[in-house]
Amino acid sequence: MPLPALSLSLQFARFDGVALHRAALPRHKVARWIRHALALDAEITVRIVGTEEGQQLNRDYRKKDYATNVLTFDYAQEPLVSADLVLCAPVVAREAQEQGKTLQEHYAHLLVHGALHAQGWDHETSVQDAEEMEAYESEIMLDLGLADPYR
Repeated sequence: MPLPALSLSLQFARFDGVALHRAALPRHKVARWIRHALALDAEITVRIVGTEEGQQLNRDYRKKDYATNVLTFDYAQEPLVSADLVLCAPVVAREAQEQGKTLQEHYAHLLVHGALHAQGWDHETSVQDAEEMEAYESEIMLDLGLADPYR
């Protein structure tokens, strides 16, 4: 079965160390990771930001005053998935180091995670939903030839 079509906009804000993150996120890989997590065709913007922008967005939209790894703004799920995925580069880098992963592996996982959120998956509604979402993320990552992020 062919993968869903994806219209991808990949954006990088200006922040210290942006070149490292650009190198970890070649467009073809970002598209591949997201497409593997999609059930339907999609239009997705991925924006890589610094701490200040990440914290401001999390504060404004989730009322949480800290920068988080990935924020998903989902606008439509049918007939086309439409979403923005905002990843905070310094948080992603710190988590990758803490978890003993490469920056690229952690980005792949967070992009899969965000793409699932864009389609209505939620891990905060119940333990069962969290377990189902984690299991699906693990399956997608393994299909991509990457490590299970939860093992």
